[in-house]
Amino acid sequence: MTGEERPRVSVVVPTRERPEALRRCLAALERQTVPVEIVVVEDSAGRGPAATRNEGVRRARGEVVCFTDDDCAPFPGWAEALSAPILAGKAQATAGPTLVAQGATAADLAWEAILGYLQEQAAEPGTASPGFAATANLACSRTLIEQLPFDERFPVAAGEDRDWAERATRQGAAPQFAPRAVVLHQPGLRIRDFLRQQYRYGKGAARYRSAAADRDFGSPAFYLGLLRRGFAAGLGPGLLVSAAQAATLTGVAAAR
Repeated sequence: MTGEERPRVSVVVPTRERPEALRRCLAALERQTVPVEIVVVEDSAGRGPAATRNEGVRRARGEVVCFTDDDCAPFPGWAEALSAPILAGKAQATAGPTLVAQGATAADLAWEAILGYLQEQAAEPGTASPGFAATANLACSRTLIEQLPFDERFPVAAGEDRDWAERATRQGAAPQFAPRAVVLHQPGLRIRDFLRQQYRYGKGAARYRSAAADRDFGSPAFYLGLLRRGFAAGLGPGLLVSAAQAATLTGVAAAR
């Protein structure tokens, strides 16, 4: 793609001090089946992923802006599958599945179970996260993301994607699921880091709920389903999903 051509699809990748992971991500993006403009934004100032993604949107030129993370490797065809409904005028936003690559730990599988469950339940009554879509695998029209940027008051990777998806859903632009738009997440998450992550998510959840008065916890059935999903992945992942709920609640309490 030459500098004079206006791309139809841009991909924004926020990154911070993970050069090896970023190289894998960029190699995967070079194998896409449609031309993409790749916009990498280094968060050298530690402003957080919400601010970094917004900066990427300002630099991107595409009609559709896709998002992934530096520790992810989109499948060939990812950008095409994610952007096609938007380019066709059938959706304003799309999201695909994020799976853990080969070599997953029990913590990786617990993370994958939580993420997949939240995405599956995004449109169900009683969900804790209406319209949920992870920014590791998200796309939206330029018009939508310019009208609805990420909330930069979320200082870390915890709740900013949940907040954005809920706001998009409120205005009739809930992300449409694109099952063929697959992203692989780099494995190797340790139990200690997983629980710290979930604690951080709890603090982000408190900020998420404080941003709008009618945001609440999910129904008991929602959380029971989450535990079942964890144990469906194995005993270890199930126990970690259970522990994650305690870590998240601790984070919520700490934030309050």
